[in-house]
Order: sequence, then structure tokens, then C-alpha cells
Amino acid sequence: MTISFEMTLDGVFDQMEQWFDEHDPGLERASDALVFGADAVLLGRESYEFFREYWPKQTDDRGFADHYNTLPKYVASTTLKGPLDWNATLIEGDVAETVRGLRERYGSLISHGYGQLAATLVDAGLVDEVHVGIHPFLVGGDGSEIRLRTPHPVGLKLLGVETYESGIIAARYAPAPPAE
Repeated sequence: MTISFEMTLDGVFDQMEQWFDEHDPGLERASDALVFGADAVLLGRESYEFFREYWPKQTDDRGFADHYNTLPKYVASTTLKGPLDWNATLIEGDVAETVRGLRERYGSLISHGYGQLAATLVDAGLVDEVHVGIHPFLVGGDGSEIRLRTPHPVGLKLLGVETYESGIIAARYAPAPPAE
């Protein structure tokens, strides 16, 4: 299970219209590798609602949008009611237990964003890799912006880093057990 997200240098995830560079060729290659290698997608409610509006309207010459739109999606939400559209299924009951079952069913699961769902997956020990695109931008502000949170400290081991012409740093990590 891989969690993938984009953020600014100061850890902000929202206000993406200010800083997200969707046309960076390196970021495009990394997204292709992740999504074309996926068998299913896990989303929280906010990501699902945003992506459900965005992706069905997209086209591209790589087939990325078509592939992403056809992937089975599983949505963790306490407020949505099923059935869902856009090839999505509402996760009912214990999210961690459901994801354990999905890991057995699908070879490669991905999740986009770092909200409550990602924190739940990290806390349950269900994350194999964390991919983060760090964009060269500082949002600043009063700290009320959406920022990375975990339920407890989580050690990570660096698996690899790429830098792109735009200045984006793409880092891949795996959870690491605490040092003894």
C-alpha cells in the first residue's frame, strides 16, 4: 500500500492553485508509474469528492485519465452514504480491517492525500511506502492551513529521491521501526 501526496516546503496540502505544478514532466512520470501500477485506489471523503468532479472531465494522450477513472476506488467516510458513483465503493465498518482485506485482494493499492485516512492507515501499520512531492513554495500564514499530521511519531527510511527541473523534490519512504 502506497500513500502519495503533494505539499509545500512548509507542509501545506491545500491552496494548491497557488503552488501545484501539474505540468512538470518528472512529476508526470512519477504519477504514471504509480497509477499505471495500481490495481485499486483508497480515498478519503474530501479527496473522493474533489477527484470525482475533476478526473471524469480529463483527457490526455497518455491514457492516464482513462486508466484512473476505471480503477476500482474505495472511499473511507463517516458522512457519505452508498452507493457511490465513479467506480467507487463506500468502506463501511472498520477501515483498517477493510483495507487488510483489500491488500489481500489487490496487488497494488494507492491512496492520494494525507488526511484522516492516511493517518489511520499509518497507525494500523498498513503503509508500505510514502511518496511525497515537495514543491518549492512557502504558503506561510497563521498555521490554520492543512498540514501533515500523524497520530503518533512515525520513523521513516528514505528509499529514494528525485529532483525535477521545476525544483520539485520527489521522495519515497518506508515506515521504519524505532531504533532499539
